[in-house]
Amino acid sequence: MERVDDPLTPAAAARARAWFDELRDRFVVAFEALEDEAPDDLYDGAPGRFELAPWTRPEGGGGTMGLLRGRFFEKCGLHVSQIHGVFTPEMAAAMPGANEDPRFVATGVSLIAHMRNPRAPAVHMNTRYLATTTGWFGGGADLTPLLDEQRREDAPDAVLFHAALKGACDAHDGAWYADFKAQCDRYFFLPHRDEPRGVGGIFFDRHDSGDFERDFAFTRAVGEAVLDVFPKIARHRMSEPWTAADREEQLIRRGRYVEFNLLYDRGTLFGLKTGGNVQSILSSMPPVVKWP
Repeated sequence: MERVDDPLTPAAAARARAWFDELRDRFVVAFEALEDEAPDDLYDGAPGRFELAPWTRPEGGGGTMGLLRGRFFEKCGLHVSQIHGVFTPEMAAAMPGANEDPRFVATGVSLIAHMRNPRAPAVHMNTRYLATTTGWFGGGADLTPLLDEQRREDAPDAVLFHAALKGACDAHDGAWYADFKAQCDRYFFLPHRDEPRGVGGIFFDRHDSGDFERDFAFTRAVGEAVLDVFPKIARHRMSEPWTAADREEQLIRRGRYVEFNLLYDRGTLFGLKTGGNVQSILSSMPPVVKWP
């Protein structure tokens, strides 16, 4: 990766941020179209629209928080940020290159969508670029069905989702999918419950193959894959009716989502430790949850 001589204006971060903005805008169009298509006999009210709100980080940088509260998307967070500053000694010790110079820049896009219909899975995607005296990409995507009957890797939604991510990986390195899938399975796991959060996907962190263009292209491919595959899954599930028992199961399963994000999620911890926007960081939480 390129060396960052000035963390405030690195060319690599600027290119990554431009892509994250573009991807965010395309998700807005795709998800608002799903809101328009949601059948009136299952979903009350007018189609929802994203509300985009800029925010500024006093220590440097900021971003745009996007929230959609609609009739099909019960809650969807879609955020882009770029922050810069100086790592604390504790964080610098854990970040490659920061022991030489604690300055950093980080930019990324994050998506988390919770559907009203229990038969439609939740989806999460995050891709990011972080630079100190060196730079790397990270992120991934995973799918979380809320009904037990769908929480198998051979279930139709899981098969379609994994096929899309495998295609994104295989276009750049045939060994990456198996590696990143295994990392995802390890990462999105709740040890205290001895169960996975969902049906997985891929997860990669501190990804630096030594070729910035290759890694950047791969990161873009992950975003493109989710943008393509998730609306297909959503459209397939959108017209399926659900029962009160389905809704109850969905709300209890969402509790596991909250537990993971507050106890184990690295992105949540990084955002809070670096003074990010608390509302956008915690917007990943489902809007309605139950614990039995």
